[in-house]
Amino acid sequence: MSVAELEMEEGDAGQRVDVVLARRVPELSRARAKRLIEEGVVRVDGRRVKKSYTVSVGDRVTLGSLPGPVDFYAAPDPDLSLDVLVENVGYVVVAKPAGVPSHPLKEGEVGTLAGALVAHYPEMRDVGYSKREPGILHRLDNDTSGVMLAARDQATFDALRQQLEAGEIEKRYLARCQGIVRAPLIIDTPIANDPRDSRRVRACTDPREIKRLRAQPATTEVLTSTPAEPGSLIHVRATTARRHQIRAHLASIGHPLLGDPLYGGPSPGRHLLHAVSVQLGTGPRIVSPWNDSQSVEGQVRDP
Repeated sequence: MSVAELEMEEGDAGQRVDVVLARRVPELSRARAKRLIEEGVVRVDGRRVKKSYTVSVGDRVTLGSLPGPVDFYAAPDPDLSLDVLVENVGYVVVAKPAGVPSHPLKEGEVGTLAGALVAHYPEMRDVGYSKREPGILHRLDNDTSGVMLAARDQATFDALRQQLEAGEIEKRYLARCQGIVRAPLIIDTPIANDPRDSRRVRACTDPREIKRLRAQPATTEVLTSTPAEPGSLIHVRATTARRHQIRAHLASIGHPLLGDPLYGGPSPGRHLLHAVSVQLGTGPRIVSPWNDSQSVEGQVRDP
């Protein structure tokens, strides 16, 4: 169970509160949002409202005792192609295209990497953090393309998870971001879920905020930076795997990703981030394929 608080923005103004909740809270369908409003779980500025209530900019919508997402098995999707870079008895490394979700948000959903994985590797079905993320060690956002690591059995998953938590699995990315970035630099700022917007995370610098929001350590290292109009092309290394880590870290220093309006970046288009490689311990770097549909604007190259 969790409690969330959302502050209404310009894009929300004039819309019904149930519509806004269904759009901004991934775990909620519109029908479920209506039920929570009717039960009094949802409050606007501390008071109960009807599901037809239209929100205004600055309204604070609070969801108390919101149940966590229901777990379910990822639906096998043999029709979705799977680009396998490395395969052995314990794990696989695959390349995810931009626009493909890492895992489903609702039961029976197809078109996800998780569905393709469990179709090709049925033994993954009960491996991992949850049923809908079979074998997946680290997620990539829908818009992010590139390499992902998945385990084929629970023992390998547990071993790789320990390596990931110990910072022994290195992930590198290429990104296009706003402004001229000075490299090398290290962003060592804890990450927490944003209590005002469940779509976002927050890079926390205030010790009181870190404690209150239970922020987790996160480190992003910018290795190289090249001017690339209208900003910079950067090569990034990360040993932690927090949700939205690179996006939030870059935004926190004034360099949001291009195409990422959620964190203040210029749009339109997808956010320009590509997971270029993964390295397990001292093993070889496993590098993603490059083509126009999967690279960052088809313009990047591995430095």
